[in-house]
Amino acid sequence: MTDRLSIALAQINPAAGNLAANADRLRAARAEAAARGADLVVCPAVGLSGAPLLDLAAFPAFLDAVEATVQALAEDTADGGPALLVGAPWRGNSGRGDSGPGDLGRDGSKRHNAALLLDGGTIAAVRFQAVTDSGEVGGPEEDCFDSGPMPGPVNVRGVRIGLLIGGDLTTGDVAETLAESGAELLVAMLASPFAPGRADERVQAAVARVVESGLPLAVVNLIGGQDERVFDGGSFALAPGGRLVAQAPLFAEHLLLTRWERGDDDGWDSSEAETIAPAEGTEALYGALVLGLHDAVTKSGAPGVAVGLTGGLDSALVAAIAVDALGPERVLAVRAPLPGSPEAEFAGALADSLDDAAEIVELLGCRLDNVALAPLLKAADSLLAPAFAGREPAVAVDRMHSRLRAATMAALAERMGALLLSSVDRTDRLLGLAPEEMGCGYAVLADVPKTAVLELARWRNGNQPAASRGPAGLVVPDRVLTRRMKAETPAGLPPAEALDDLLAALIDGGLAPAGLMARGHAAETVAAVWQLVVQAEAGRRRAPPGPQVSRRPAARLRRFPIAGGFTDLP
Repeated sequence: MTDRLSIALAQINPAAGNLAANADRLRAARAEAAARGADLVVCPAVGLSGAPLLDLAAFPAFLDAVEATVQALAEDTADGGPALLVGAPWRGNSGRGDSGPGDLGRDGSKRHNAALLLDGGTIAAVRFQAVTDSGEVGGPEEDCFDSGPMPGPVNVRGVRIGLLIGGDLTTGDVAETLAESGAELLVAMLASPFAPGRADERVQAAVARVVESGLPLAVVNLIGGQDERVFDGGSFALAPGGRLVAQAPLFAEHLLLTRWERGDDDGWDSSEAETIAPAEGTEALYGALVLGLHDAVTKSGAPGVAVGLTGGLDSALVAAIAVDALGPERVLAVRAPLPGSPEAEFAGALADSLDDAAEIVELLGCRLDNVALAPLLKAADSLLAPAFAGREPAVAVDRMHSRLRAATMAALAERMGALLLSSVDRTDRLLGLAPEEMGCGYAVLADVPKTAVLELARWRNGNQPAASRGPAGLVVPDRVLTRRMKAETPAGLPPAEALDDLLAALIDGGLAPAGLMARGHAAETVAAVWQLVVQAEAGRRRAPPGPQVSRRPAARLRRFPIAGGFTDLP
């Protein structure tokens, strides 16, 4: 009988669809774990394939490639090293998921979120996620997996381990079934994305399972940015009674080693191991934005990013996040002001706005290019003057100038091979106040309300994030913050705080007009905001992706991963 077991939780950052690169990450994690004496290495749910896969999860050629990659990983475990628990999409039957030689636990009729135990050169066992309707605590549901049967434990080096996959953590039924089937330890494999407070929810769900089952529990979660998702990691382990004995950081790859011993009562316990307190509040939100941007760039293969600096707060914050994520050498700031534009007026003069951009660049250490748009705009105005004859052209001309600037920025970024970043926040995107987003590749603040932008900038000025590639200290000039606090919203709209409250209640909360007016919003304001939101829908559908960092539900159409690596059909 085995009395000791070392379990390594491999908190990895896979790229959706890039099976070869992801398998190499797992091999590297297993090698490190073997050097540290681990008996078992556990990767997150869908750690081999990455997430979200969207319709790639149902693509037969991709699932064939997943099986071939799993088989190759299984053969690696013939070296006598630690066993490997791999998460991947898997075609399965209606049985329990047990497998033996020649039986991969599948017949192609269903598609599951699976955990595969690789040991001794073979696929030793297969288990399927039983609970798929679980919100986001266990993982995203966009990949539409079929529910599997209630599982039994798997045998690892003589220890019966019960596996909770994704949403299985959110209900007591699966853990109870595992305990009744003889499980001695529980292991949860998650792909749970970031949202405010979600890390605490995962811990609370895990504590509930430990208390209910009487069994200890190790939880490993995916990290990394993919499309609109940011998976935040934060893997941890709980001893009997719910005592926290190990904790990995948020937003970073990490191998968390936990050591377990069988006690006199035949139960398993663990002494205190590595514990890193997770980031919270504004710090966690900033970390999610940095990770989302970093992976959007690196997983797409772009050498860097271009940021249009306006002298305003949004673009200054985006530039700071970009430098923190990528380093100043991979960030190009571009100043291309429109004559008479709001950013120039806020500064009092165009020269002052240029000075703000120059100071931001000096603080961040990145490069600044200035683009003179006046000749281009003059030529366009002259070309279209006959069409505007006898009409009031002001609105059309302003929109044309904004689009020409956007096209110029996009062309500059494309010439460099860089990803052009939008600096539009969630408030302006919802209201359709962001025509310059066209041509951008990624919108860092797409899910960040205007009021939170100010909080993030203040926090960053006083703190340097973990693993930051940017400078310590001030990154956004004080006068830029002051201008934002004094800035007025467009005519007919309330101040930023009230506007964000109204949008949150209307869009996220789904409140009826009576409920909105009970919160202090005037009927005419509610009507005006709703009209703007509806009119902006077409523009939002053309807008670039950005990291989802709120708790709003994700509405998706049929898609494939944006920065995926599954490009060659087998």
